Amino acid sequence: MSAVFWLIDSILGLYWWIVIASVVLSWLYAFNVVNPSNPFVRAVGQFVHDATEPLLGRIRRIMPNLGSIDISPIVLLFGIMFLRIFINDTIRPTVFRML
Repeated sequence: MSAVFWLIDSILGLYWWIVIASVVLSWLYAFNVVNPSNPFVRAVGQFVHDATEPLLGRIRRIMPNLGSIDISPIVLLFGIMFLRIFINDTIRPTVFRML
């Protein structure tokens, strides 16, 4: 059972870094630091966008419009942090107490 909790925590940690990469890549695009027509940059950008956009899009629909400021990645990162803490501090001890 411990392996299941480790796997869930690792997946959430990996997704945390994918969201961070999405934010950094969007800044690099905005300030023309990277060339989006480069095949490698385009592939990485497409992967990061495809991985994060389903959740970020849902958050953007719920959040009020703040103009050009997009805080949906911050909300998603807080959600991931909450899930990791909740699983590790609440669910995991409860499951192991029942075993």
